[in-house]
Amino acid sequence: MPYLKRDGDVFVLYLGTEGQTIDSENRFHPDWITEVHALLDEVEASEGPAALVVTADGKFFSNGLDTDWLFGNFDKNCWYLDRVHSLYSRLLAFGLPTVAAVNGHAFGAGAMLATSCDFRVMRADRGFWCLPEVHLGMPFTVAMNALLTNRLVNQVAVEAMTTGRRYGADDAIAAGIVDAKADADALLATAIARADMLKANRKPNLPVIKRALHQQALAGLAVETTPENLAFNP
Repeated sequence: MPYLKRDGDVFVLYLGTEGQTIDSENRFHPDWITEVHALLDEVEASEGPAALVVTADGKFFSNGLDTDWLFGNFDKNCWYLDRVHSLYSRLLAFGLPTVAAVNGHAFGAGAMLATSCDFRVMRADRGFWCLPEVHLGMPFTVAMNALLTNRLVNQVAVEAMTTGRRYGADDAIAAGIVDAKADADALLATAIARADMLKANRKPNLPVIKRALHQQALAGLAVETTPENLAFNP
């Protein structure tokens, strides 16, 4: 399950289970989502200047939806997807500055999680940011579409969403998907340093600014997923 550490005034939220790294895909199981929210509650309950880094260990940042759970509980698919969306909304309007340290593959829902942070630093030598839904025969929900079309330049959204292109760090920077890159051994420190520079911006007006800035995305993310607006059957 996800866990939290702290480096000075920077909270570091790890998406995987402590001590389990290489094979952990950090998929969005319902219990995993609940735990991430609980850790974000803990961060928000802190006082004083602070910022948040979201990262993981090993090969994956996050490999997205927990498809085993989803297809085993398909009668709950709309409920599940709205739980996924709740993390995106939470991060978009989070009361602290946020930086994603994309340590490895960020696919599908995992790529969208990184995109929900204020800034992104990606590992330079390996790992892809990718939206593979077109290859999987899966649609984007109304909420996901709102997030991606408001956070990405239009033509980048077209390419990413309709071709499933895998973006390495250099291509992701060129497309504006991520902001910077760093070698694997410097990635977390780079993200923490970037977050630390922003910690003084933790003021009551920060989430107000974010909610206004991301008004359209947040409105789309608030649209409840229903069978009528999710044209998908397994």
